[in-house]
Amino acid sequence: MSAPAGFDPVRQLLATAKTIAVVGLSASPLRPSYGVAAYLQTHGYRIIPVNPRIGESLGERSYPSLLEIPEKIDIVNIFRRPEFVAEVVGQAIRLKIPAVWMQEGVINREAADEAERAGMFVAMDRCILKEHRARFR
Repeated sequence: MSAPAGFDPVRQLLATAKTIAVVGLSASPLRPSYGVAAYLQTHGYRIIPVNPRIGESLGERSYPSLLEIPEKIDIVNIFRRPEFVAEVVGQAIRLKIPAVWMQEGVINREAADEAERAGMFVAMDRCILKEHRARFR
């Protein structure tokens, strides 16, 4: 079954998601992950930092991994090098998170295929900020 003509799955995802776990979120305002997460936060999303090296970012407590987050996550946004993506995707599948979003430059075809086989929405090598901005100006 294919999507109806004109259906935009990215728009649908971004319109319905509420909580985004940002894996690799930095506490430094100079890092792209911080800028993207701050943008999403100002647009009403709850941001949950996932980074074992920081205690918090953007006023939110940071968790060492997805498995330790005690609430429902709608999207996992990944700011990690491709070789670390499979572990993150494995955790997302285990937690039945509906969507995995790999930022620009983050490409891991095997992990993306695994997530798709698990029924997840997958975006790879795309910036969630740019995609949001293009649809919700």
